[in-house]
Parts: sequence; C-alpha cells; structure tokens
Amino acid sequence: MADVTLKLNTDEIEMLVDALEVDLEGYAEAAKEARLNNNREDIVTFSEAATRIQVLMDKLREHIEE
Repeated sequence: MADVTLKLNTDEIEMLVDALEVDLEGYAEAAKEARLNNNREDIVTFSEAATRIQVLMDKLREHIEE
C-alpha cells in the first residue's frame, strides 16, 4: 500500500470523521446481525472493517483542534 499525502483543513477532517462514524455504526450493526445469525465469516469481515475505520478515525482526530 502506498502512502498518500493530502492537504485538508480541520473542517474537512471533521466531515470525514463524521462520515466515518456513520459508516462505523453500519459495520457494527452488520457484525451484530451476523452474530445473531451465527455467520462467522461475516462477523470477521464486518468486525475487521469496523476496526480499520476506528483506527482511521483516531488518526484523523489527532489533527482536529479541540
């Protein structure tokens, strides 16, 4: 995977974080449904996606002024 450098202002970063939060909620809900259906493959897939989104959100939040 290649690194990419972007110039974003804090408002743009906040918008990305907001969008990722919605995405994260969707994956968390999908993982929950997969658990209820005992679908191990989907549990792994959706949980991994949620984890990756959370890591990205944490990286982005480091650049938002509080």
